[in-house]
Amino acid sequence: MASLTTCLGGHGSWRRFARPLLLHLVVVVAAAAVFQPGVVVHGASSAGDQKISSIFIFGDSIVDPGNNNNRFTEAKANFPPYGQDFPGGVATGRFSNGLVPGDLLASKLGIKELLPPFLSDDLDLQDLLTGVAFACGGSGYDPLTSKLATTLSSTDQLELFREYKEKLRGLVGEEEMARVISEGVFLTVMGANDILNNYFALPLRRHEYDLPSYVEFLVSSAINFTKTLNNMGAKRIGFVGVPPLGCCPSQITLGGSPSRQCEPLRNQASRLFNSRISQEIEILNAERSVSGSKIAYFDIYYNLLDLIQNPALYGFKDVSEGCCGSTVLNAAIFIAYHSACPNVIDYIFWDGFHPTEKAYNIVVDKLIQQNMKYLM
Repeated sequence: MASLTTCLGGHGSWRRFARPLLLHLVVVVAAAAVFQPGVVVHGASSAGDQKISSIFIFGDSIVDPGNNNNRFTEAKANFPPYGQDFPGGVATGRFSNGLVPGDLLASKLGIKELLPPFLSDDLDLQDLLTGVAFACGGSGYDPLTSKLATTLSSTDQLELFREYKEKLRGLVGEEEMARVISEGVFLTVMGANDILNNYFALPLRRHEYDLPSYVEFLVSSAINFTKTLNNMGAKRIGFVGVPPLGCCPSQITLGGSPSRQCEPLRNQASRLFNSRISQEIEILNAERSVSGSKIAYFDIYYNLLDLIQNPALYGFKDVSEGCCGSTVLNAAIFIAYHSACPNVIDYIFWDGFHPTEKAYNIVVDKLIQQNMKYLM
């Protein structure tokens, strides 16, 4: 049976690893001898300083660095105006004007400057040793969500991780592969598409569930995802909740508030999901801690809401409009080659759904300060 990456195509670069055995051994020995990625996080644990040598991210467009570039889907961003403030002004598939949270986390943790997509055509050994992103725009915990967006599901992303492990094992051996994964930090960032697109925008799930019931379905799916990831070797897992979805410019527009206030029902759904998943993550962490695993809930809701409610403290002027527009059609392929606002630094949101690099940068700082100690 063909692998998932083979079915997706565009991975001729892996042929470079089909080297003679001697060259393969030289590469592995050299990597082990001279390449020592990672950062020592001070004060993170009473047991001593811990090194983070790699980072892996699963999720949706918030953390997708370009895995959808070669897919036939609306959920892609490898064209202007995306990437206008990325190094070189290149649109790489990141849903922002510049860097996205995975890049910022990798850089701030001292691992590397950019977190590449696993489905990139030009990954090298160093990228595999220090981590990649499996996230795909439009994905979610509900399998129907990814089908509607013609993208990879959360289960598909776990299959990509399985393929990653096989590739790394073939290059550096079982022991080194296990070390990279055990010392790495894993983050999952999903759920927004399930709530916004698959419940509120379309009536399909609303015919089956009321909101509390649908949230319970999502929570169950998310916990199963996290358990599977843990069973596959991930020891340090940060589960990121959903942001205040009613404050996205597109959702404010749909809510019809004349004063551009956050749409309350979508924010209620966000809080309900976060409350339930944080409870379940705490239970799961207690169950899995006996095997040396650490699983922590990361709050993004109130961190982003703080920027929205106190913009002047962070140097923002516009909290309810997107630099590229404020409707559901002001994002992804619908704004391909359109013009953006000239003063992006004043905006919290880049398009109808996604924050700017400046906003991401502030939120990532908060997440690191508040949560990384729980994974050390």
